[in-house]
Amino acid sequence: MNQRHALRNTLTLLLVFGLLQGCILNPFASRSSVEGEEDEDDVSERILYEHAQTSLLAGNYIDAIDRLGMLESHFPFGRYAEQAQLELIYANFMRTDFDSAIVACDRFINLHPQHRNADYAYYMKGLSSYQRDRGFFDRLLGTPEPLRDVSSARQAFADFETFLSGYPDSLYAKDAQLRMIYLRNVLAESELNVALFYLQRDAWVSAVNRARTVVENFPNSAAVPRALAVLVEANHRLGLPHAADDALEVLAVNFPDFSGFDEDGNLVLKPRIRSRDRSLLNTMSFGILDRPKRSRSERLTPPKLDVPLPPEVAARGNE
Repeated sequence: MNQRHALRNTLTLLLVFGLLQGCILNPFASRSSVEGEEDEDDVSERILYEHAQTSLLAGNYIDAIDRLGMLESHFPFGRYAEQAQLELIYANFMRTDFDSAIVACDRFINLHPQHRNADYAYYMKGLSSYQRDRGFFDRLLGTPEPLRDVSSARQAFADFETFLSGYPDSLYAKDAQLRMIYLRNVLAESELNVALFYLQRDAWVSAVNRARTVVENFPNSAAVPRALAVLVEANHRLGLPHAADDALEVLAVNFPDFSGFDEDGNLVLKPRIRSRDRSLLNTMSFGILDRPKRSRSERLTPPKLDVPLPPEVAARGNE
């Protein structure tokens, strides 16, 4: 719901900006009335453009796209040609044809790299990349991002990064920054989920590599403390106590309130049911049916991994 609300606010901002900057209404209307009579081509171009604006304001984006395309093809060097290219970006985005919106963005950027509204094209490219692989039900119901393919999120992050590097003072810069923070958390959660997947399958090296990616590439994300815990456990299982202690020290110093620490400050890693011990029915029912059987002693006292803090870290915490 928050994602839909944020997107709605963003699109409203875009519409208002378009009205103010002449991206939606005819920016040459007052000048035409002063310049006197228009020739036949000028009248045809203006009428076609005004019809396109009527369709845009009515939300008839298919008709608007057709008219803007005709305007650009019939009057490629006319007074509305560049404006039509910008509005094609907007119309395709509003129609949820994100591939066409991205193509329109790239085309405008290539044709007019120094245009005063080039920042809009860069920004909309990032926004379109983010929305591209999200299906209708994803957008409507809000499927959790880490459960989706995040390739479009990764591309959107790169697009917004390019936009901000070229236009740090743009009207859209703040929104792009906020979206990058969100996307950074999405990508970090996705990497963490893969690390946990490998951890459940005793693939310790792969778990270490994925968790390290979270820590190194997304240091400000909410997934970092859990990624550090994965590094502690995976390195411990690999028989690498120094690497495990290093990760534990970073976790203890930077995230002392992490839920995995017990009252004595030691890291307690709860056991997981290994995937190889689970049946297909248990996996498909999300662990509800056909649970792996354990002995009574295992059920009463499940094994756990208790990792004490390194002495120097514990001493530092008592100061």
